[in-house]
Formats: sequence, C-alpha cells, structure tokens
Amino acid sequence: MAVIITVVVAVCALLAGVFGRRPLRRQLAAIETPNLTVRDFILPLQALTVFVLAYVLVTASSSHSRAEEAVRQEARILDHMYEAADFVPAAPRQRLQGDIACYVRAVRHQEWPAMAHGRGSSAPETWSRDVHGTLRGVDTKSTPFGQLVSAEEKRDEARQTRIAESTPTIPGPVYWLMLASLAVLVINLGLCLPATKNLTVTCGLVVFTALLTATLLATRDVDRPFGGVIQIKATPLTVLEDRLSREYTATYREAGPPCREDGGRRAS
Repeated sequence: MAVIITVVVAVCALLAGVFGRRPLRRQLAAIETPNLTVRDFILPLQALTVFVLAYVLVTASSSHSRAEEAVRQEARILDHMYEAADFVPAAPRQRLQGDIACYVRAVRHQEWPAMAHGRGSSAPETWSRDVHGTLRGVDTKSTPFGQLVSAEEKRDEARQTRIAESTPTIPGPVYWLMLASLAVLVINLGLCLPATKNLTVTCGLVVFTALLTATLLATRDVDRPFGGVIQIKATPLTVLEDRLSREYTATYREAGPPCREDGGRRAS
C-alpha cells in the first residue's frame, strides 16, 4: 500500500507542477518580485529533500548490512557447534547434533518467513532449549563444553540481532515526511517551468521525479531486509541445513534429524 501511495503522490505532484503553471501563470508573475520569487524556495527545499533522503538511505543500508552479517555469523556459529559436538561423549552427542540441525530447519522454514513481517518465531527456541538441556548433562571440565557454551551465547546474540534488524528502522512519520517533501519540491519545480519551449526541461523534471521516487522506494525496501525486492537471501542457512541433514543421516543411519522438514518437532 505504501508503494502505491508513494507512486500516486509523486505522479500527482508532477502533474500539479507541470499543468498548474498555466492557470497560475499570471499570479506567479505578479508575486515574482526582485525581493522574493518562487525559485527562491527551490534550492533550500531541494537541498533539504536530498539531504534527508540520503541520510535515511544510509541508515537503512546500515541496518540491512547488520542483518546480513548476523545471518552469516549465525550460520558459522551453528556449523562450529555441530563440529564441536563430535568431541562430546556418545550419549548426548546424537541429541545435541540433532537439536542443532533442527534449529537450522526451524529458522529457515518458520522464522525466516515471519521476519518478512518484522516478527520472530518460537520454533527455534524449542531446539535451543533442548541444546541447553543437553549441555547440562555434559562434563563441565571437558574442552568441548566451554566452546559449546560460548558458541551458544554468540548464536543467541546473532539471532537477536537478526530479528531486531528485521523491523523497519525508519519510523512511519519520517517516511511520509520525506514523501511530502518530495511532492512539494516537484510541484515547485513544475511551477517554475518556462511558459514556452519547455519540452526538454519538462522531460528533465519527469526523470528527476522518477529518480527521487525510485530512491525513496528503494530506501523503504532496504529498510525491510527480509521482505520486498532487495531482501537478504537465506543461502548460508540453506546450505548449512542441507549439509547437516546429510551428515546426521550418514552418521547415525537414520532417516534424518528428529524433526519435520519445517523444523517442527515430530510426533512421538
């Protein structure tokens, strides 16, 4: 809905500026004195619009980068945890590696779609609690125990960062303020078009409006890193999910980890 509103407002502003020049020509000519003209508002307004738009785009891009890095970091930590579990005694080893593989599935198939709407999922927490329970049965003096506990803490931090960055960093009022600034700027530019022989300048205004609108929409899209067109791909988790499933099946000679394909717990 916001995308449609943005495009409609930009087009209406462009039409109002271009076609509003003719009926208002006499009034504009009357108020355009050497002391103050409509053109005097253009440069400050243009500078303000571009500055705010650039600032918001940088902010959204930073959030997008943090979310992408959190995904890669979480995948690396889970891979390390699965390998470190090889040194755990045989009794808890299978359960621990199964929990890790199921956690990856739960994130990939349940939490990932929820993040497109800025939400997390309780499914991965089921398996992270199982990991905690399994670690309580591991010898605290063994080398893998300290590594696994430290990795589990870092994994939780990466997950919290990933979920936090899935929510928009740009408040709604700020976005609508930018849209209003864009509309006012385009209308003012349209009112300042020459009365005759203005085809080239009008085409330039159309291109300028299109670029500003595209930048505004791209900013909104980047600000939602797990939804929209410019979204973060789940490639690190997808690759890890496939590999852990194969390794678990090959090691324990079972059909797969103790969970369904979507990461939900299997019925007893």
